Amino acid sequence: MDCQEHWSDGLATWRKERMANAKRHLLTPVAGSGERMPFISIFLMLIAFSHVSLALLTTPSETIPQVQALSKRAANASSLLECLQVAPPVLSPAGGCQQTLMVHTFAYSYGQPFVGEYNPPACDFNRVTFNFTVTSAGRQFDRLALMYLGDIEVFRTSTAEPTRDGIIWSYVKDMTPFTSLLQGPQKIIFDLGNIVDDTYTGLWNTTLTATFFTAEETFEPANLILPVSARKSATNEPSAFVVPESNATNALLLPRNAKKAVFSISSCGQAAEEFWWSNVLTSDEHAFGNDTTLYGHSAFRELQLMIDGNLAGVAWPFPVIFTGGIVPGFWRPVVGIDAFDLREDEIDVTPFIPYLSDGESHTFEIRVVGVDDDGQGHGSLTTAIESNWVVTGKLFLWLDANTTTLAGGLPTIQAPEPSIELRSSTQRGPNGTTNSLVYSVEVSRQLYIGRSYNTSTYSTSSTWEQKLSFSNSGTLSNEGNDQVVQQSTSGSHVSSSGFQRAFTYPLAVESSYNAVPGGNTTIDGHITRSKDYQQVGDLAFPNDWQTFDYIRLPPALSNHTFVGAQTKNWQNGTASYLSVPAQKKSYGTGRTEQQLTLSGIDKPPTAVVPGDANQAAQEIYRRYVLASNDSLVYDDEEFGGRVMGQSRYTAPNQLALGRGWNEFAWKGVRALLGRGPL
Repeated sequence: MDCQEHWSDGLATWRKERMANAKRHLLTPVAGSGERMPFISIFLMLIAFSHVSLALLTTPSETIPQVQALSKRAANASSLLECLQVAPPVLSPAGGCQQTLMVHTFAYSYGQPFVGEYNPPACDFNRVTFNFTVTSAGRQFDRLALMYLGDIEVFRTSTAEPTRDGIIWSYVKDMTPFTSLLQGPQKIIFDLGNIVDDTYTGLWNTTLTATFFTAEETFEPANLILPVSARKSATNEPSAFVVPESNATNALLLPRNAKKAVFSISSCGQAAEEFWWSNVLTSDEHAFGNDTTLYGHSAFRELQLMIDGNLAGVAWPFPVIFTGGIVPGFWRPVVGIDAFDLREDEIDVTPFIPYLSDGESHTFEIRVVGVDDDGQGHGSLTTAIESNWVVTGKLFLWLDANTTTLAGGLPTIQAPEPSIELRSSTQRGPNGTTNSLVYSVEVSRQLYIGRSYNTSTYSTSSTWEQKLSFSNSGTLSNEGNDQVVQQSTSGSHVSSSGFQRAFTYPLAVESSYNAVPGGNTTIDGHITRSKDYQQVGDLAFPNDWQTFDYIRLPPALSNHTFVGAQTKNWQNGTASYLSVPAQKKSYGTGRTEQQLTLSGIDKPPTAVVPGDANQAAQEIYRRYVLASNDSLVYDDEEFGGRVMGQSRYTAPNQLALGRGWNEFAWKGVRALLGRGPL
C-alpha cells in the first residue's frame, strides 16, 4: 500500500479524449450498475475536467504544519471531513452494554502494535458489535490494520488518506461469530503500522468500543476457534503470515466431538502484489524493455487450503483497492468496497471431521498461487508469486457434548487441476520496439469433497462443492504507460448444511501515467466495479440480513424473516493525480458514485447462479452516494422503500469549484498502479 507512480501520451490528447468520452462512460449501462444519476454525474464529470485544465497550469505550494498541531486538530471532530464505506448498517442498539477496548494514537508504529487486555462485560449477551473510530490530519499514506484476540485475527481494515484539516470515520462491525472468544479474557493486539516524519505527518487517533446485547437468535456462533497464524501474541507481536516469504502452516489438534467445521481465510495483497489483478503473463514482464517494470505471474490469484497436503478448498479473492490505489482522488470521502472491512472467505471442511478426529495433530496450510507460463500459451499454477500477501486463517468448530465422531480416512476429494487458457500478442513499431501488448488469462475449476460418517449416536453425510470462473484481459500501450483491464470473477459454493453462495466481481480499470516537464507526474484513471452476491444459510459468518439493522425498517418488513440475502454493490469513478516530487506532495481531483442494495431472500433457490438478477428477493435497503473533490454532494438512503433522513444535493454554486486540486501523500507511479518507475 506504500508505493509509487508514472503516465500517458500528453495532457492535451488526454483531455480531448476524456471530454469526448465522458457521456459514454456515464450513460452506457454497466453490469450491476442499477439506477443511474446521469445529469448529476455528467455535470460533476465536467467540473472535474475543468479542474484538470486549471490545476496543471501551476504547482500548488503550502506550509507543512507541525505534527503536534495536526494531532490537536484531528481531535476536534466537529471540523473534520467525514469519510465512509457504503455498507448495510448493522444492528447495534444504543442501550446495550458497552466497553472501551482501545484509545490509542498510532504515530511511528511499525513493529509497535497496541497491546491491551479484554475482560467480558458483566451482562448477558448473544450479539456483539465493534465500533472503530479514527481521526487524522496532515499528510499520510493509506495503511493496513489487523486486530487480534491472542493469535486469532478478528478484524482487518485500512485507513483513508487524511487532509490538512483532518478527517474522521467510524465503522461498525458485527463480531458475533467471535462470541466464544469474547466470553473469556483475551489479549488485544491491534497492529496499524505508520510512519511520521517531516513529510508524512498524519497520526491515527483511534477509539475502539464494543457493544454487547441480546437479540433474537438467528445465528449460532462456533464453540471453539483455532488459529492458523504466526502465533506471536506471547511476545506482544501481530500474528500474520507474509506469503510467499513465509510458510503459512500450523498443526492443529481437534477435539473428538466436532459436528461442524469451517475454515476462514483473511488475506490481501501488498507491495508488488497489491495490484495483482493488473499483472501480465510472466513471459511478458519485459515486453516494453527493462526500463518499464511490469509484474508477472498473471492477473490470477487463488488461495488454497491444504490439510495434510490435500486440497480442501479454495478462495478466489475480491480485488480490494485501498484509498491510495490507482488514483487517490477516487476514494475521498467515499472509500472503496470493503476497504474498511476486508471480508473473509469461507470453506466448509466438515467432510474432513472423521479424518481430523483421530486424536493426532494435522497440518493446515494456506497457499497463494498465480500462473506462470512458458511463452507458448501454456500455463501452470505457481507459488512463486511476487511479494507479498498478508494472510491468516481460522478453524471454527461446533461441538456436540454428547457424541464422539468415529475416526476415519480422508473424504472423497475430486479436485482436478484448473483449466487455464492464456493468450498474448505484441504489436511492434518500425524500429522493433513494442507499441502495445494484448494479453488474457481464463481459469475455471470445480471441486467436490464429500463423505458419509458415523458418530457414537448417529450417521450423517457432508459435502462441499465449488464452481469457479475467472477471466482477465488487458491492453498495455504507450511504452506501458497506458493500461486497460477487464476482469470478471464468479462462482458458487454449496454445502450440504444448506449453505449456498453465488457471487460475481466484475472490474474494469483504465489508467494512464505521464511524466510532464519539471519532473512531475500525472495519472488519469477510470474505474467501474461491483461486488454482487447471494447467500442462503451461513457457515462461520452470518449473511447480511442476519446482521442488518432491521429495527429501522417499516413494520411489515421488520417482522419478516428471510432465509438469505442478496447484495449488489457498485462503484464508478473518474479521477486525476499530479505528483510533485520536489515538494514531496501530490494533488488530485476525483468523482465517484456508488449504489448499494440489500435484499432479503424468502426461500432457498433450486440452484445458486453467479450474478443471477432474477433471484426472488425483496429490497430492504438502498443507498446511493455521489462524491466529488472531497465532498459528498448527494446521499440517498432508504430502508424498505422509506427514506431515512434527508436526501441531499449540493447546488452547483456550492460545489468546490474554487478549491482546485486537493492534497494527497506523495507516491510514485509503481505504488499507485503496480507498474512503472519508482
